[in-house]
Amino acid sequence: MTVTLKDVAERAGVSRSAVSRTFTPGASVSAKTRSKVEQAAAELGYAPSALASGLSTGRTKLIGLVSNNFRNPIFLEVFDLFTRAIQDRGLRPLLVNLSEDTDPEAAIRMLRQYSVDAVIVASSTLSPAFAANCKAAGLPVVHAFGRATRRPEVPVVGIDNVEAGRMAARALLARGYRDIGFLGGPAGATTTQDRLAGFRQELARHPGCRLRESFASTYSHDAGAAEMSRLIDSGPLAEAYFCGDDVIAIGALGVLRKAGREVPGDVGLIGFNDMEAASWDLVTLTTIRQPLDEIIAVSVGQAIALSEQPETPVTQTLLPLTLIERGTLRPGM
Repeated sequence: MTVTLKDVAERAGVSRSAVSRTFTPGASVSAKTRSKVEQAAAELGYAPSALASGLSTGRTKLIGLVSNNFRNPIFLEVFDLFTRAIQDRGLRPLLVNLSEDTDPEAAIRMLRQYSVDAVIVASSTLSPAFAANCKAAGLPVVHAFGRATRRPEVPVVGIDNVEAGRMAARALLARGYRDIGFLGGPAGATTTQDRLAGFRQELARHPGCRLRESFASTYSHDAGAAEMSRLIDSGPLAEAYFCGDDVIAIGALGVLRKAGREVPGDVGLIGFNDMEAASWDLVTLTTIRQPLDEIIAVSVGQAIALSEQPETPVTQTLLPLTLIERGTLRPGM
């Protein structure tokens, strides 16, 4: 049978309110009473109810974690880091999947029904409007991997995707590439638009460079493979490609090898994210790393701060990128 708070109170010889205070962080209880209650709870195998605690404190200790592109393996890394960071703070994640046809308004209603303490939108492809609508619904919200803007509506933690495009262009130019391709993610994604904008800006500073632009239908291995197949069939390839992310680049890499093209001998590739698979021996992808662990740690910290002080000023935190040298670009000149 389930051990109740009443059972612990009777075993310890104290009131039920004393047991409740013992298991309520910050509540006043004497050392003697606390010792009695903890000993009784251990003997009976009692664990305080998180739901009951939420009813008494008004805090559920639930953090809504909202994302969409679950087919991209990078999300497994993101999900692992987020859930551990949330759980390490004594909180629990409530996962919301906004992929495909899920109604965003229904998701917000669910988050409110569960009375989450805060929401972390963990996606670079969800519209900024979703996070703004969470805020309008009274939910403390942080947009991790959100788009950098001059005046964000909600706190944003991520990277400067325009600078990511510039960094990729500089890496390719430094290796002597002049006929250069951009193989982005979906054309409508803000991450694609911003990385392409930075890529164009940097290449425009170097007369004589040729830029070719193409887009994968999604951030996925299959979409990257399909778009590279189309590029091979449509005519001569560029000397090197900046791919929208690592999973697109790995899809493109597989197609190039099947077509008998040497990488980087015939075609160079640079990805983005530095997902775990990028370092595998059969891949060794040169890529740009965004600091996932730092983005997630800052996002969780800000979400908790907002849940405690909802009027905290809106901030934007952009963390630095790093070029990771491996084997899919020729050596620098």
